[in-house]
Amino acid sequence: MNFKIVTDSSSDILIFDTVPFAVAPLKIVTAEKEYCDDKNLDVAAMVDDLLKYKGKSSSSCPNTDEWLESFGDADRIFCITITATLSGCYNAACTAKQIYEEQHPDRKVFVINSLSTGPEMKLIIEKLSDLILQNKEYEAICDEITEYTNKTGLMFMLESMKNLANNGRVSHLTAKAAGLLGIRVVGKASNKGDLQPLDKCRGEVKSRLTIINRMREEGFWGGKVRIAHCQNPQFAETVKQALIKEFGNIDIEVYGCGGLCSFYAEKGGVLIGFEKE
Repeated sequence: MNFKIVTDSSSDILIFDTVPFAVAPLKIVTAEKEYCDDKNLDVAAMVDDLLKYKGKSSSSCPNTDEWLESFGDADRIFCITITATLSGCYNAACTAKQIYEEQHPDRKVFVINSLSTGPEMKLIIEKLSDLILQNKEYEAICDEITEYTNKTGLMFMLESMKNLANNGRVSHLTAKAAGLLGIRVVGKASNKGDLQPLDKCRGEVKSRLTIINRMREEGFWGGKVRIAHCQNPQFAETVKQALIKEFGNIDIEVYGCGGLCSFYAEKGGVLIGFEKE
């Protein structure tokens, strides 16, 4: 049986070596330029461009044909998308699934609305890879990955929420607080898949303590953690070291955001995916 994992580029994974894998890139669009979130994107240059840009910007999801191209000719496909509250990726992937299965009645596509983005999606993809490499049956993997998604979470710390406000993802009143006199907004991906601001913190120390306390409240017990940052490696590393100090030698990685997550996290933002009880 030919298994494959497919995702959109908000997962921040462009290359994955353990199992067959493909990415359908999202795009970031302004009145002046379009940025395709693929391996050729200069993320740092895009972030700098958007900081100077005064107009409105938005994101564009892969269309049905792009999803179908990503499916290739696999027999069993697991497709993970950014939360449906932020993008039309999930709906487009579901349409592609229907077309693919009609064209190939002996093949199956399991589409997962991650209700999240970035590092939480990365955890789900890593778990899927583990299950596939264990030679589990397709139906068993569908059941286990659905259960696993209920045991992962996402926290975020944002220094700016301009792009989220411009796209209607948060209120302009909430967005004004971020960056004002050193204020950072700490929040989470809710069970409905939207972004839920929780705390307004002044300074990095308070932000870090708040993140760890909120993770504990959400059920973090020392499982896997993935930390993605938008040009803020120092803060991401301090969060990593604080988690190791409190929870021991946990499985934790720090890396830079890709294009789509950088667009929403903006410069200084940090996203944290974690396993919970």
